[in-house]
Amino acid sequence: MKFKCQKQTIYDAVSNVMKAVAERSTNPLLEGMKFHLDGSLLELTGYDLEIGISTSVLVNSDDECTFILKPRLFSDIVRKLPEDDILIEISESFQITISSGTASYNLSALDGEEYPALPEKETKEVMTISQPVLKDMIGQTIFAVAVSEAKPILKGELFEVLNSNLTMVAIDGYRLAVRREAIKFDDVARFVVPSKSLAEVAKLLSDNENDFCRMYLSEKHMIFEIGNYLVYSRLLEGEFHPYESAIPKDFTTEVVVDRKELMTCLERAMLVISEKVPTPLRCHFENGTIKLSCSSENGKFSDELPADITGPVIEIGFKCKYLLDPLKVIDDERVKLQMGGSLLPMKIVPMNGNHYTYLVLPVRLKQN
Repeated sequence: MKFKCQKQTIYDAVSNVMKAVAERSTNPLLEGMKFHLDGSLLELTGYDLEIGISTSVLVNSDDECTFILKPRLFSDIVRKLPEDDILIEISESFQITISSGTASYNLSALDGEEYPALPEKETKEVMTISQPVLKDMIGQTIFAVAVSEAKPILKGELFEVLNSNLTMVAIDGYRLAVRREAIKFDDVARFVVPSKSLAEVAKLLSDNENDFCRMYLSEKHMIFEIGNYLVYSRLLEGEFHPYESAIPKDFTTEVVVDRKELMTCLERAMLVISEKVPTPLRCHFENGTIKLSCSSENGKFSDELPADITGPVIEIGFKCKYLLDPLKVIDDERVKLQMGGSLLPMKIVPMNGNHYTYLVLPVRLKQN
């Protein structure tokens, strides 16, 4: 049994699929990638029981076989082969010969017939969304996903579909990120996708507005169809935090500020803030000026920038990184900062519409 393929084609496919291969598993089959040859179609699959990725590439063959290889070694070999054309031969005892030009490798593979099956792609619940839109939505929320195991449900993002609108929500206990967009789906849905899966989905999504992602929802899994790739993700079980009740409806002080100017000031402050013992950033809003200051074992920082401020004077403290992260992913030139007091969360919203909402919890400041 053998097949011929193009070096770059198979290298790209293996590089993407191997991200779902388990590094360590009680099932040694899951530590490899499944290659299923069916004539001129070679299907590649990686699956660690939480996330799976599969794709197919065209090859030159009339044979059929299924085998499992360690993808890292295979990928490194393919990358170093001297010519574009690669010949791969598989013996009945699953000895693999990989040759290109004058170079040749011999590897041992496993029989792939016992490889665990991926979840079925059901067609009852299918959602369609623009690939660059979904890519933006993930990028503009995933930073706020919890990393702690204290509440496992918060290690994923809530997908809430209502009235043909998709809302994605991430919470880590200190900040909240909400992103909304229209979607082609007439039903109602609510589920939580692990951030690990979303990170891999985002890497496969294109920036072409004519490309669409189809999402297939089942009881325990979500399948993302992205071009020639299928990404399978288990869904997290449990009750997601009631995020809407956490978002303040009222505010007393509103600040309109240039996003890049504020972001640059915060980046300057980060230079003296210790990662081990992060000190709060003091923010003072008064008379059309934002005054920022902080001090740490590394040194002191102060800066100010103009802003349109309405409402009473307010001084409030934040963990600088938590205030900086949402500003990095927003595309707008100007944003609104809304506050109801020095111990209440700051809300970051767009100048128009409600396609995003960020919430940052304050830090209690020591008296000067």
